[in-house]
Amino acid sequence: MAKILVTGGCGYIGSHTIVDLLDHGYEVISVDNNSRSDGNAMKGIEQITGQKIKNYKVDLCNYDDTFAIFQENTDITGIIHFAAYKAVGESVELPLLYFENNLVSLINLLKCVQEFSIPHFVFSSSCTVYGNPAQVPVTEQTPLQPAESPYGSTKQMGETIVEQFAKASGTHYILLRYFNPVGAHPSTLIGETPIGKPQNLVPAITQTAIGILPKMYVHGSDYPTRDGSCVRDYIHVCDIASAHTLALDYLLKMEGRDHINIFNLGSGNGVTVLEAIHAFEKVSQLKLNYEMGPRRNGDVVAIYANNDLARRELNWDPKMGLDEMLLTAWKWELKRKAEEQQNKQIPGLN
Repeated sequence: MAKILVTGGCGYIGSHTIVDLLDHGYEVISVDNNSRSDGNAMKGIEQITGQKIKNYKVDLCNYDDTFAIFQENTDITGIIHFAAYKAVGESVELPLLYFENNLVSLINLLKCVQEFSIPHFVFSSSCTVYGNPAQVPVTEQTPLQPAESPYGSTKQMGETIVEQFAKASGTHYILLRYFNPVGAHPSTLIGETPIGKPQNLVPAITQTAIGILPKMYVHGSDYPTRDGSCVRDYIHVCDIASAHTLALDYLLKMEGRDHINIFNLGSGNGVTVLEAIHAFEKVSQLKLNYEMGPRRNGDVVAIYANNDLARRELNWDPKMGLDEMLLTAWKWELKRKAEEQQNKQIPGLN
């Protein structure tokens, strides 16, 4: 049984990936300092899988503490590196925070990869590396344009660091460029839990629908798209999680192959922000209170994936369509609200 270190394991995609890894026989440990997450995801993972996962509450920007994890777990076979700050808007406001956190943590991990001869590494990249592409859908060979945000820049730089390091390393690497993960686990035991005001579309939709937010804003109505709003590629988080397990399977069979491979993880369908809102209104049977607003710095106009390579090489087959993505997200939000109301009725939990 291969032992996998998942960084950012308490986060949105990390927690769903841990469930998928456990379901497929992998042993998993996690590192997450909970700066952008909480410990509840670990409880959800245990309820779903029946397995308790050890999480090291360590800041990966601290090399000594990171090194100590590997000293304690000398049998780590692979790493899936999610841990990073990921809010586009925040990165525009706080670029140095993003450069320091996202790049120093990666460099520290790679130092440990070298020191402990870790054979397999999956890097969580992003479609933001494509910038504003000249044509869509994008393939893995689409030329990268300048990033539209510091967050996107950290992913471009992260890919460069991994690619350059791979030339001097015996480790095999996969870079997964995923598009817009949405939805929640069908059990509603884990899902997306934004800290503060949500930066991503679907949590903004569900929090508006349930009354946490009085209104949501569509950032931009004058883009050169079919309805004036941005076009994105939404993919269910469980389908994203599955791709990470398949990527590890691929790495474990990589003898004689290239030391680095890149795959797009998207549905292959471009959906406008307004189309996503209307789809949510259909599955929830609610009218959403939204308003058209100005463009937001850092947003690209339109991007969606050609996912043929991941389908062919990883045998990846995304299962869930847009309606199911939005419905699972809504059920997760309803469950969170019900738990909050229940806790308010319990003395000492107010």
